[in-house]
Amino acid sequence: MQDCVFCKIVKKEIPAEVVYENDDILVFKDIKPAAPVHLLLIPKKHIPTFFDLKEEDAGLLGELHLAAARVAREMGLEKGFRLTGNCNQDAGQLVFHLHYHLLAGRTLHWPPG
Repeated sequence: MQDCVFCKIVKKEIPAEVVYENDDILVFKDIKPAAPVHLLLIPKKHIPTFFDLKEEDAGLLGELHLAAARVAREMGLEKGFRLTGNCNQDAGQLVFHLHYHLLAGRTLHWPPG
């Protein structure tokens, strides 16, 4: 997607503080953190929302979850973290490129919103 800010980060057209990357996944720090640790986990493949997922994307979702666990472990977040994804405007999705927020570093309350 030409105007997608996350696609531009994947292409290195916009800088980001990357904490993990492989062929399919990019994990970077959120520029407006809502917690002491606030990371964004994105597939490099442009998928606008969870509704746009296809059967062939199942492995990619698994990779995103494995990356979350790996990064959390490497950052010493054994006390816990929250992994959340927003789908469409009413849920608060601002960038229409599927992504998860990994939040940690403080007590997170429920319900979140």
